[in-house]
Amino acid sequence: MSKYVLGHNQYGKAENRIVKVTRKGNDGSWHEIRDLNVSVALRGDFRDVHLSGDNAHCLPTDTTKNTVYAFGKEHGIDSPEAFGIRLAKHFVSSQDPIREAQIRIEEFAWERIPVPTRRKQHSFVLSGREVRTAQVTYSETTGLQVISGLKDLTVMNSTNSEFHGYVKDEYTTLREAYDRILATKVTARWAHSALAADDPEHDWDRSYTKVRTHLLDAFAQTYSYSLQQTLHQMCERVLDHCPRVNEVRLNLPNKHHFLVDLEPFGLKNDNEVYFAADRPYGLIEGTVHREGVQPVIATSDWIVA
Repeated sequence: MSKYVLGHNQYGKAENRIVKVTRKGNDGSWHEIRDLNVSVALRGDFRDVHLSGDNAHCLPTDTTKNTVYAFGKEHGIDSPEAFGIRLAKHFVSSQDPIREAQIRIEEFAWERIPVPTRRKQHSFVLSGREVRTAQVTYSETTGLQVISGLKDLTVMNSTNSEFHGYVKDEYTTLREAYDRILATKVTARWAHSALAADDPEHDWDRSYTKVRTHLLDAFAQTYSYSLQQTLHQMCERVLDHCPRVNEVRLNLPNKHHFLVDLEPFGLKNDNEVYFAADRPYGLIEGTVHREGVQPVIATSDWIVA
C-alpha cells in the first residue's frame, strides 16, 4: 500500500486561441469578430491514469482543443460567458469520469477602422491593452459558477487624490500628499449569482459593459484619500447597480507618479511634472461581497499585476 495520497488534480488544454468571424448582411460583408484565448481544465475520476497510466478515463487534451474550435463553428460565440457555459456543460455531461470542468477565457477586443462606406466592414484594430476574462465552473454537485472579469484596464485621476495621516516610524520617508496623481491598472473579477448563471437568456455582453462602466464611474467620481478607499467604492458601486453580481474582487497596483524636483533648475513644479515609476509599486487587493453570501473567488485565483 502506498504511503502517498493523490491530491487535487486536473488536466486540460491551455490557451486555445480562437478567432471567430461572423458575417452579417445580405452579402455577408458586415463582419463581427470574437477573439478568445480559451483554457480548459477537467476534474474527476482520474486516479488510474496517474497511478498506473491507465488512460481509460482520460479524454485527450487534443480533443478538448478540437471541441473549442468545433463549438465556435457550430454554435458561434455570443459572449465569453455563454461560450464557457456551453463548453463546461458539454464536458461534464458527455464523459462519465469528468465531474467538473473549468473554462477560463480571455477576450481581446477589436475596433473597426473607419471606411468611407458602411457597405463593407471587415477591418479592425486591436483596442488598447484591456483584456476581458471569464471563468466558468460546472459541477454535478455544486452546479454552475460564472466569474467574469477584466485585466490591464489602466486609469488615472490627475487630481482629487490625497494620502496623509498614515503611520510613521523611523523608516518612513514618504511625504504626505494633499494633491496627487492616482493611477492604477485594474484587474477585476466578479462572481455572478446562480440566478444569472442558470438563466439561458442572460445577456453576458450587456452585463460586462455595465460592470465595467460602474468600475470606471466609481474611480472617476471618488475623491480619494487612499487607493483602498477607491477600491471599496468601485466594488460597492458595482454591487449597488448590478443585482446579479454577488462579489467583486479587485487587484490595484498603484502606478506611482512622483513630482520631479525642478528647483535645481530654478523652476517651480506646481503639480505639473511627474516621474512615472515602474517599480516597486504598492499593490492593493480586496474583495467586497453581499452580506450573507459566501465568497467564491479563491484568494489563490488573484492575478498578480
